[in-house]
Amino acid sequence: MKLIKTLAAFTLALTLSAAAQTTDAKPTETPAKQPSKSAEMEAKMADARVQTFYLTNASQQTEGSEIVVALRNILPPYIKIYFVADQNAVVVDAAPDQLALAQQLIKELDRPRKTYRLTYTLTEVDGAKRIGTQHFSMVVVTGQPTSLKQGSKIPVATGSYNPTASASEGTQTQFTYLDVGMNFNATLDETEHGARLNSKVEESSIGEDKTISGVNEPVIRQTVLQGTSFLTLNKPLMLGSVDILGSTRHIDIEVVMEQVQ
Repeated sequence: MKLIKTLAAFTLALTLSAAAQTTDAKPTETPAKQPSKSAEMEAKMADARVQTFYLTNASQQTEGSEIVVALRNILPPYIKIYFVADQNAVVVDAAPDQLALAQQLIKELDRPRKTYRLTYTLTEVDGAKRIGTQHFSMVVVTGQPTSLKQGSKIPVATGSYNPTASASEGTQTQFTYLDVGMNFNATLDETEHGARLNSKVEESSIGEDKTISGVNEPVIRQTVLQGTSFLTLNKPLMLGSVDILGSTRHIDIEVVMEQVQ
């Protein structure tokens, strides 16, 4: 009987201790629900506005397209960006803070291009004696190809036909025209200490006629100098020297770069 009373008292003590621990325990806190990405995007676009930025220095469609690509890569993907080619303008639909960032990026990318004058000098030399000198000047804008031509168009017969069934009506001859003379192509890109010039200088002239299938055809002589050079302002650079066939003469080709604005 005494043992039973002892066990009952021990069980009652355990029960009271468990109840006390349950009473002192703090309630479990439920973490706050985080907003979804779509809800966050909708919140940011709630104050969105549409603004048009007109490009002032990008003169070609490819330049405007490159600016739009840069904006799309830097700004968040949910921002709408459009390029209106015929207006040379960029339309952005975004929140005010993103519009300010877009405006800053466009200002930094839409910079004015510098303009230079390239002067090519062709000097004909026989031994150590200068025979003649020619100068060809062209104004170029950095990043844009520029060409200069001087010469004549030479007709060359390409075929003949009879427009009617009667041979008495005569035969008509078809011609094509070849450019003969000087031809310059230049593209100038700015570098840290000057500019990089991609240049092609082409000279062509008429040689002796050749008879082909009973028709006299002119022979065109051609010299081409093409390559990439690095220029410094106001310092002439020798691009190359070309020998003149059948003589002791040669032509030196030189170029100098001057800044216009």
